[in-house]
Amino acid sequence: MHELLIKRVYSTESAEDGYRILADRLWPRGMRKSDVSMNYWARDIAPSTAIRKAFNHDPSKMDAFRANYVNELNQNPAAADFAVLVSEKLSTGNVTFVYGTKDEIHNHVVILRDWILDQLQDI
Repeated sequence: MHELLIKRVYSTESAEDGYRILADRLWPRGMRKSDVSMNYWARDIAPSTAIRKAFNHDPSKMDAFRANYVNELNQNPAAADFAVLVSEKLSTGNVTFVYGTKDEIHNHVVILRDWILDQLQDI
């Protein structure tokens, strides 16, 4: 199996990225559509506005944010379909989730990657 990677959308695209998925509900600030190299925009699996605003990029709220977001993913029918898509794409190459937030450690894409890796064990 290939790698599931995460990368800021503002970072330079590389051949290693493979299939690129924008994993944000909102379009990245300051970017034109022509500036963003992506194959798919997965806005339906991003955190809801309510839990995103409650988190407010505060690392001290990461545990609660993780619990709320995982709960949303587990209840979201689009998330199961998304896991299948990622699995299919990983069978042929790397998949990279791209995101806009500045914090590379405390963000929803880290949670999404971990959740997807757990789902892949069941697919």
